[in-house]
Amino acid sequence: MSEAYIIDATRTPTGKRRGSLQDLHGADLGAHVINQIVERNNIPENEYDDVIFGCLDTVGPLAGNIARTAWLVAGYDLSVPGVTIDRQCGSSQQAVHFAAQAIMSGTQDVVIAGGVQTMSKIPIGASMIAGRELGFDHPFHTSTGWLKRFGDAPVDQFYGASEIAKRWGFSRKDLEYYSLNSHQRADKARESGWFDKEISAINGLKQDETIRANTSMERMAELEAFDEHGLITAGVASQTCDGSSVILLASANAVKRYNLNPRARIHHLEVMGDDPILMLTGPIAATKRALMRAGMKPSEIDLAECNEAFAPVPMAWMQETGIPHEKTNVNGGAISLGHPLGSTGTKLMTTLLHEMERRGSRYGLQTMCEGGGVANVTIIERL
Repeated sequence: MSEAYIIDATRTPTGKRRGSLQDLHGADLGAHVINQIVERNNIPENEYDDVIFGCLDTVGPLAGNIARTAWLVAGYDLSVPGVTIDRQCGSSQQAVHFAAQAIMSGTQDVVIAGGVQTMSKIPIGASMIAGRELGFDHPFHTSTGWLKRFGDAPVDQFYGASEIAKRWGFSRKDLEYYSLNSHQRADKARESGWFDKEISAINGLKQDETIRANTSMERMAELEAFDEHGLITAGVASQTCDGSSVILLASANAVKRYNLNPRARIHHLEVMGDDPILMLTGPIAATKRALMRAGMKPSEIDLAECNEAFAPVPMAWMQETGIPHEKTNVNGGAISLGHPLGSTGTKLMTTLLHEMERRGSRYGLQTMCEGGGVANVTIIERL
């Protein structure tokens, strides 16, 4: 089987809700990172095989296959196709998986995988809300098959986060301490310039504007909880934001043909389902299976990214997998750096790759919880 190599990776800064990126069209946001990749790699624009983007809530300016639109807005060859996929929060990580699988199968040589989300204008759940105008009040509870299997239990990430915190015995203070640490780590990384190489400035924004460097346990304690257990607040949840990110993957033949410099290779790909009502526990089982299938122990993972959809997600994941906090989300996560939904997968992989290079790490693992109780896991090996 052919190898799939990571050649390049970049992301925009995360723009906070109603912040510096709020008025950018999704295609312009996506085109920006595509431009960065194409312009700094020696590959003719008409020789890219595909552009695969993750995006959720594809309504309004995100509709109409935003991957293809972003490529066209970037100004490149009309012959290059694009496709937009939705595996919920793991959409752009799945874009990497599809790109890698195409390369490993020998059917494609050069693929851009990425994602974009403009949450300031298109809020989370917009596509579900849009269904109401067509007479569908709920995306699940009008299905007789769904009700027969799962009943009318809430299909809600806040419910899942709350239940995870309760079942794993995390107190609100535990969650808030983890979240404070996320902001502290992100602030240190920003101030140390560790994000500089991975970020492509746009619209005057050069750094992530979601980091709350001055937050404190006292401030978070003042926030109102919105779950029945009194555990989940905005302070322990990922932030609404705007952003885009891309990864360039290539085959061994393309590496030789275009004289590219591979920075990592895809070592293992995994996707696995779990309880759709608890929803956010998928990374635990998926990570265990990925390590087993890759013949690896948790101790062999040098750095890990477990998306901070809510604080209890990585906290439970670390407890169950044995991968410690010292190796996990070392520069903060979505609580401090934002979670631009369809873009987060390749955003995290961009950060993971650059931090592995900075530290000289060999193996990195990334995982994401996703709507429907699904999780992706990617293990990469730095070259």
